[in-house]
Amino acid sequence: MSPPFTVAQLDAAAELVGRFVPPTPQFAWPMLAEAVGAQVWVKHENHTPTGAFKVRGGLVYVERHVRENAQPKGLISATRGNHGQSLAFAGQAFGLGVTIVVPHGNSPDKNAAMRGFGATLIEHGHDFQAAREHASELAGQRGLQMVPSFHPDLVLGVATSSRELFVGAGELDAVYVPVGMGSGICALIAVRDLLGLRTEIIGVVAENAPATALSFAAGHVVDTDAADTFIDGIACRSPDAAAIRAIVGGAARIVRISEELGAEAVRLMYQTTHNLAEPSGAVALAGLMSEQDRQRGRRVGVILSGGNLDVAMLTEILAGHTPKIER
Repeated sequence: MSPPFTVAQLDAAAELVGRFVPPTPQFAWPMLAEAVGAQVWVKHENHTPTGAFKVRGGLVYVERHVRENAQPKGLISATRGNHGQSLAFAGQAFGLGVTIVVPHGNSPDKNAAMRGFGATLIEHGHDFQAAREHASELAGQRGLQMVPSFHPDLVLGVATSSRELFVGAGELDAVYVPVGMGSGICALIAVRDLLGLRTEIIGVVAENAPATALSFAAGHVVDTDAADTFIDGIACRSPDAAAIRAIVGGAARIVRISEELGAEAVRLMYQTTHNLAEPSGAVALAGLMSEQDRQRGRRVGVILSGGNLDVAMLTEILAGHTPKIER
């Protein structure tokens, strides 16, 4: 499968993203290497202006929408937080109104961050899928542009981070990446292929939100009825078909991790790097921890995709507990 964009397109995206988001660092942390038995390069997407990787894709999507439309529509989308922050940040940068639908019980800190970047926030539904369906209905009713959670522009924007990692760390034996709707893993696959590298790309999901793992095994989209995980950034129960095709074509495997290991990864990331990772931001490390015998002695990357962790949840996790989902 050929990459979905060219080097020239990636260069242009990097120039655009770089106007607003400086390159984030990638560090090989010695205490983390000692803990898992491999040289571990952490890509610190928690150091962006929104605290997460998705801001890159939002900038590319919104800039194109504004450039190609003389009277661009306002935007609407659904999120658990980081996608919404990315669109709000980009909307503010390009002078475009943004409405975001979140499920009831969503992270109050992420809700506040989206409002802080100028988004109009609507709460609807019990989970991300219900919020997404409502956002689609509102788009038609209000004449807004519905922004999907997976789109080529979003992948292209995130790919600027993937190239930073591969250029900064060199060719890695493997990279672990959290998988929600798929822009992060698809960007890594595309850049790996564009650069002609042999790196294994390994997606990580929660056992309680296995839709992507089931889809990867089946070779096509498999929906689930629930995604009851405290790891909200990967709480997907209805994957995108295009994303699944790219993942099936380019990923080595999808690893499923427990809620307990997800919480332990947040603690280990803090103990060894002094970086706070939101639950989905620590999932890549959790995937490596679950396979550390397999990766012993190798050069491995993990994507710390975001650091937007509520104080209450942070306190609970650092106290040694695993957050529970209220159903």
